[in-house]
Amino acid sequence: MEGGPSKDHIAARGLMHADPDAWDALMRWCAEITGVFLHAQVMAGASAAQLFDSWAGGLSLADYTQRVAPASALALDHVRTITAADGRTVPLVHFGVGTGELLGAMHDVGVDAVGVDWRIPLDEASRRLGGSVPVQGNVDPALLAAPWPILEAHVRDVLERGKAAPAHILNLGHGVPPETDPTVLTRIVDLVRE
Repeated sequence: MEGGPSKDHIAARGLMHADPDAWDALMRWCAEITGVFLHAQVMAGASAAQLFDSWAGGLSLADYTQRVAPASALALDHVRTITAADGRTVPLVHFGVGTGELLGAMHDVGVDAVGVDWRIPLDEASRRLGGSVPVQGNVDPALLAAPWPILEAHVRDVLERGKAAPAHILNLGHGVPPETDPTVLTRIVDLVRE
């Protein structure tokens, strides 16, 4: 739609308002494809499902709630009722980049936890979620290249701030940069387990 990478997603956001019917049809199509893919992952053994929305942070709360959240819920509907061998439903996580102002609305699509990027401290994210929602995140991927003492202090801070939530899944606040030394990730796992 944008014709390449975009920082502001102006074409997509423009379509959302210029032709809402086309936008809604596109969102339903994307939600169905995404939902089928999530379903296949869970049926293949995934123990959780995460809906990753990399550009939702470019939206206002009103635009997200009215034009995108229904599609997110539709995608997640494909895996809501799947039960594991032990009878439990698969935990659902919703993550978006730059979504500090959307966290509550992201939770409202019906997920068990909300992923948080590196831009907002987890204690603040938990406060915005009413203190009752598990959070996932939010180690800054840029710090994976920092000297270990700096990264270690950051990870410890993330862990401490994550205590504000009823549960915290430590994760990066976005993807792993390709140049990351895998031993750094191992050190983070070891730190968390200590």
